Amino acid sequence: MFDVRYQMRLNDLYDFSSTSIIHYEMVMKHLDFLDHILVGEKPIRFNQYNNKLFVDMDWKTDISVGEYLVIECFRKLDPTVMTDVYNDIYLKRYVTALLKRQWGANLSKFNGVTMIGGVTLNGQQIFSEALEDIRKLEEEIRGTYETPVTYMIG
Repeated sequence: MFDVRYQMRLNDLYDFSSTSIIHYEMVMKHLDFLDHILVGEKPIRFNQYNNKLFVDMDWKTDISVGEYLVIECFRKLDPTVMTDVYNDIYLKRYVTALLKRQWGANLSKFNGVTMIGGVTLNGQQIFSEALEDIRKLEEEIRGTYETPVTYMIG
């Protein structure tokens, strides 16, 4: 009842046609900012070498019964245990493109040399095709798996 958010909703948002939602959003962001400045965030540390997460808070006063602590995390997979990581199609295509780039760089040293049977390999063309493949794969991987950049507005 004495919460600032409750009072604001009670007084200002009785009818959505009388006030702007933009004003409400900006006030909520401002209240969140003040809460961040005055109260702060609980420091959380992670040590990647011994795989331990440290939550630096007083568990008796900072959190009450029934509240949850939700942590979004990513973990590294051990390739000796999870051998399926090597069967990823993007990894296979990316490694193939990297090998093609190295092969093109090696062949570009011997431009103009005729191979057995009269075949002449163009190392510069192979190298440029590999660079284009790498660029396309990186864009595809970023578009598929990378989280979008969040912008701060206000």
